[in-house]
Amino acid sequence: MKFNTIKLMTIAVVVAFSAYNCSSDDDNGTTGPVLPNFTGTYTQEDQIARPAINTVFASMADKNTFNVTVPSNQGVAFQTKFQTKLEALNPAHTDPTYTNALGFNAAQFTGVLATDVLTVSLTGTTTFFDGTNVLTGRALADDVISTELLLIFGGPTGTDNPGLTSDNVTANDKAFLTSFPYLASPW
Repeated sequence: MKFNTIKLMTIAVVVAFSAYNCSSDDDNGTTGPVLPNFTGTYTQEDQIARPAINTVFASMADKNTFNVTVPSNQGVAFQTKFQTKLEALNPAHTDPTYTNALGFNAAQFTGVLATDVLTVSLTGTTTFFDGTNVLTGRALADDVISTELLLIFGGPTGTDNPGLTSDNVTANDKAFLTSFPYLASPW
């Protein structure tokens, strides 16, 4: 008899805890997922319209400033510093007549680089660089890093410094999808 009483008491305690923890107080709160709260003050922390430009050309002391500078002010603030870095990376750029595959000398090229925006052609080919179309957007398959290396080290025909003009990555590790979201699923 005592054993049955203990069992009954145990069941009663479990039911009491369950009833207490399963109260119907959900009428007092929201149902469904809670949406993110976008109120408050936000600050720009990073920008990377053109991958690797900030990484390569902005000095460690300037990285945070570059990241929060409005693009329309970046050229004035960083072009000279970027040109100094470009000329250190490829001394051929110290010659004002030396150009890259875009036909830009060091000052012109770093003027473009220092304003970190991704220009987009609304009517033409969307590409980072295909030999004809230049900085008209960026398609997923564009080899942005090799293009940037070519423009830094390749000279007017893209053939100067052949060991430095490619990252030697010829394809993505997975094929892109043909419909949204276009990126392959993580492996």
